[in-house]
Amino acid sequence: MTESADKGRDTSSVAQAFLDISVEAQRGEFQLSTKLQVAEAGVTALFGASGSGKTSLLRVLAGFDRATGSIRCGNEIWLDSEAGINVPTHQRGVGLMFQDARLFAHLNVAENLQFARRRAAKLPQIVDYDAVVAAFELEPLLARRSTELSGGEAQRVALARTLLTQPQLLLLDEPLAALDDQRKADLLPYLETLVREFSIPLLYVSHDIDEVARLAPNMVVLEAGAVVAQGTTAELFARLDLPEVSGRLEAHALLQGVVVEQDQHWQLTRLSVGGQELSVPLRARLVVGNQVQLRVRARDVALAIAKPAGLSIRNVLAGRLVELQQNVESPFAEAVIELSDGSVATGAALGYLRSRITRAAAAELQLSEGQTIYALVKTVSFDA
Repeated sequence: MTESADKGRDTSSVAQAFLDISVEAQRGEFQLSTKLQVAEAGVTALFGASGSGKTSLLRVLAGFDRATGSIRCGNEIWLDSEAGINVPTHQRGVGLMFQDARLFAHLNVAENLQFARRRAAKLPQIVDYDAVVAAFELEPLLARRSTELSGGEAQRVALARTLLTQPQLLLLDEPLAALDDQRKADLLPYLETLVREFSIPLLYVSHDIDEVARLAPNMVVLEAGAVVAQGTTAELFARLDLPEVSGRLEAHALLQGVVVEQDQHWQLTRLSVGGQELSVPLRARLVVGNQVQLRVRARDVALAIAKPAGLSIRNVLAGRLVELQQNVESPFAEAVIELSDGSVATGAALGYLRSRITRAAAAELQLSEGQTIYALVKTVSFDA
């Protein structure tokens, strides 16, 4: 990839950041040394291998662990070690939630929620109690003891209770990690509701690529206590240097599409991705005009140097090969394809695809960065 392209896909500082962090902290032998700026709106995922510093950063932000440096949230200074400022946890306006719900066992659901409500009574009321109960569908659970809840129900209550502390900033540390796949699937829509209905900036720690893809438009990758990449989730998913440092970042790409046709005859949903068409098995719940997020695995993308014909694969997207990575100790080559609208005036990049092919195939095709390429997409997953 050219230097200019690489710079275009790596994120610089966020203008007028809501959260501005420059901290150092020591926990045993682990050193956290993080500089980070986060915009006010939306969800930012913190991603990285185990021990990279994700939870340590949340603990420093919440004021649980000592640190030097500075933290500004909105117009408030939470930490300025040079000025002797270190705002205690209970005054930082942080809503922090861990893997376990940590509900009060001797209280029922309503009493757990009311406890948070009373403690935040003197704070600016960012969220409304009735709206939170409705959003998380808690009305049928209010009279039940917290010990009588399933894991998913307990996490819903914990999310609601965290919101009712009226936080300026939400910190969620792998809130679904203790749940099985079915309960995760049940709870994800509630997290999406939280993001959609309550405009509170959120830092979200997760090892699950599905959660990150669905919930977080922005992502920060940590390694050894430092930020090694920051940008949109779609951009970072496409980078070839990040799987090694993130540990579990699978070879995926994210694309934004718009439904343009529901073909009842062939039972296909047709999508426009930057003016190019993808067809997938009919998704009856979608209507024309719906915007959807698509995930495409690198292993589901084949490459051609000329537009193919006579194939059963119907989804072919044209683009430009912007990065090709080959390791002589591996049989595989990794490629990044930039999709665009073809406009000479804008040259706008509308998304990136990743492809994993063999090095032998790359050599036979004589692939090189900058050339026009055709991506043959075998399978597409939906996040919406």
